[in-house]
Amino acid sequence: MSTYKELLQTAREFLKANEIADADIDSWYLLAHVFGINRADFFMYGSELTSEQKAMQYRELIDKRATHMPLQYITGSQEFMGLEFEVNENVLIPRQDTELLVEEVLKVCKDKSVIDVCTGSGCIIISLLKLGSIKNAVGTDISEKALQIASRNAKKHNVDAKFIQSDLFENVVGNYDIIISNPPYIKTEKLMSLMPEVRDYEPKHALDAGTTGLIFYEKIIDDIDRYLNPEGYVFFEIGYDQGEAVENLLHKAGFIDINVKKDLNKLDRVVYARKSPR
Repeated sequence: MSTYKELLQTAREFLKANEIADADIDSWYLLAHVFGINRADFFMYGSELTSEQKAMQYRELIDKRATHMPLQYITGSQEFMGLEFEVNENVLIPRQDTELLVEEVLKVCKDKSVIDVCTGSGCIIISLLKLGSIKNAVGTDISEKALQIASRNAKKHNVDAKFIQSDLFENVVGNYDIIISNPPYIKTEKLMSLMPEVRDYEPKHALDAGTTGLIFYEKIIDDIDRYLNPEGYVFFEIGYDQGEAVENLLHKAGFIDINVKKDLNKLDRVVYARKSPR
């Protein structure tokens, strides 16, 4: 049998040996996850022996993390906009960068109808329902398994969102005041250079955007006129080097009030625009 301190130290060294960048944080987080303890508990009882059954469970999770499986897939949870979302290998892990997208939409979404294309875990549309006063909230995704996760997250947060299995707008009906999308935007040639946690575990269909990285923006913008109300907004999350390209696509499509917003790292992250009135 081992003490809490011994378990944590061994796990930390093992993760470092397997080139896990956040070995210190991840070993602690998994310890807290398995044993249900906080830092104060650890400092008080760290020298006490642990349950062998729990220790085995902890070691199994550490073994998974050592393969570069994302921590969030191991615990099945990720925080986004102050809310906890269920995640697994069928959805992208919600990222802090995407919170900027939600924050920008919150400025204009009151009493608006909103559709989130490529919804994944549903974190965007659900956050808007919890934090903003939107109506007629819809999320679409090509993946049935992703939509199952999104539906469970909506139920968990007690919000009324409708989810539709659809390849972009394929099965969408009606018009919306706001269209949002965080689509795949990574060039195919760059996929192999991604960190192992992303490259080997997150769903490739939610990452791969062809040779230019722009294919999904082009498809959405080509069809958007049929689904966006006059003077309605479109919001995109983008890659750090795609601001000008997506801005140009929107300009050519006749959109006005086009803005590119930077994230906390001063990198282009969100593009939004308004449909011209008729």
